[in-house]
Amino acid sequence: MSTSERRSPLLPLRNEAYRRIWLASISSNLGGLIQGVGAAWMMASISTSENMVALVQASNTGPIMLLSLIAGAIADSFDRRKVMIAAQLFMIVVSALLTLFALLDLITPWALLAFTFLIGCGTALNNPSWQASVGDIVPRADLPAAVSLNSMGFNITRSVGPAIGGAIVAAAGAAAAFAVNTLSYFAITYALFRWRHDIPKSPLPREHLGSAIAAGLRYVAMSPNLGKVLFRGFVFGLKATAILSLLPIVARDQLSGGPLTFGGLLGAFGLGAIFGAFSNQRARELLSSEDIVRFAFAGFAVAAGVTGISTSVWITALALMVAGACWVLALSLFNTVVQLSAPRWVVGRALSLYQTATFGGMATGSWLWGSVAENYGSGHALVASSLLMIAGVFIGFFLPMPAFATLDLDPLNRFNEPALKLDIRPRSGPIVIHVDFEITDEDVPEFLRIMVERRRIRLRDGARNWTLMRDLENPDIWTETYHVPTWVDYVRHNQRRTKADAEITDRLIELHRGDRPPKVHRMIERQAIPPADDVFHQSHIDHH
Repeated sequence: MSTSERRSPLLPLRNEAYRRIWLASISSNLGGLIQGVGAAWMMASISTSENMVALVQASNTGPIMLLSLIAGAIADSFDRRKVMIAAQLFMIVVSALLTLFALLDLITPWALLAFTFLIGCGTALNNPSWQASVGDIVPRADLPAAVSLNSMGFNITRSVGPAIGGAIVAAAGAAAAFAVNTLSYFAITYALFRWRHDIPKSPLPREHLGSAIAAGLRYVAMSPNLGKVLFRGFVFGLKATAILSLLPIVARDQLSGGPLTFGGLLGAFGLGAIFGAFSNQRARELLSSEDIVRFAFAGFAVAAGVTGISTSVWITALALMVAGACWVLALSLFNTVVQLSAPRWVVGRALSLYQTATFGGMATGSWLWGSVAENYGSGHALVASSLLMIAGVFIGFFLPMPAFATLDLDPLNRFNEPALKLDIRPRSGPIVIHVDFEITDEDVPEFLRIMVERRRIRLRDGARNWTLMRDLENPDIWTETYHVPTWVDYVRHNQRRTKADAEITDRLIELHRGDRPPKVHRMIERQAIPPADDVFHQSHIDHH
């Protein structure tokens, strides 16, 4: 394969399964955007409150903030294909009911928000499974291009979907837009039914939902690079959502337009996003991830400021094209870094936390900028968001984005479950592990430095109460100790080790000076409870 082919942003489309689902998702995205235009314009028609209009965007993104972590745990614990099919069927039912209520003229502002919230719940359930499945379908080397293609596919529909939605709403009303969205889910549902994939068989029992959520939170908390991405995603979503939340008001009040104007402006945003998706590969070759994020913040700031003061449809459309390009450059980069920084066993939860942060910022921003527009006008709100977006450029000086990950996060597969002489069950525990190292005095500083990273990896993968002890009588002996709740948790902890972690283990073995490899002691805690006749009762004391 030539270099040009490897760098082609369209290369993942050679994969039949990915191509089929990607094409079907375009249909679904198109319907979703048409529904979004219908919902936003219907709210602008039945309510005079700018805040209620902005809440339409919040009702779509809010469920992703609230439910993504649960959805991510489900994506890592169950068949992702079946999870996505269930989400699509749920959205078909909700969209059909929304269409029926609109046809019967039963829609109130709060009812509309309720329906869009429920559709957002279906999206929240679907997204982590779909995004995590991309890494199951395409090779790791094609993952950045596949993520960009997902963004490009969505924004292809964004470039035409809102305009089509505006035409449908203008010609037949919002109910027709809702009906189109209902039909659009059938294509992606059919594609998912046709997708067949091999699910790796695990000898271990499935984690309980609570434990899976805790494991995801712990992994991200102990992964500093992921924490940076989540924070930057939250800040970007908080500020950038001002444009999308207030665009119906800009179209109606600043530009004196109708639903066609609103759809056309969203189309301009989508065209810019397509350009951003196509330029992703080249941008990553020329710039660091931090440079791309700063450029996206700065470009979006300019676009928001121009949108806030412009009274020309064409100038506003040009500004929105810039905003669309910056939107895709930032969000697809965040998504790619998260996927490349998390192993497969936890990638759904890592992506869900990223979505929680980003869409949480969007939901909060929708409420915030709607409130500002309610009191000071949409123009002032957009200019204020522009100024704050410029401030976001400087965050990188304190929390720079990590470089594109090159770590091998495939399972290390060095662990072999030992044969135990004590008959225990998988749920037996707590289990205590001691690992003895023999370290000379001159190697102690290096040993302690490596043990800092060793501790992070242990805790990240599920260990508890990690400590490092030194023998007072034989100072060359150091003992690493940690706990896990059960034997199955101990096995799972070791199976989570990646090839990238092997460097730490190998370096510790090099520093170990014993005749044999470091000794591992695996023990189960037991309480010493004396039998009843051994208890020393106060009544037995002889006072004479």
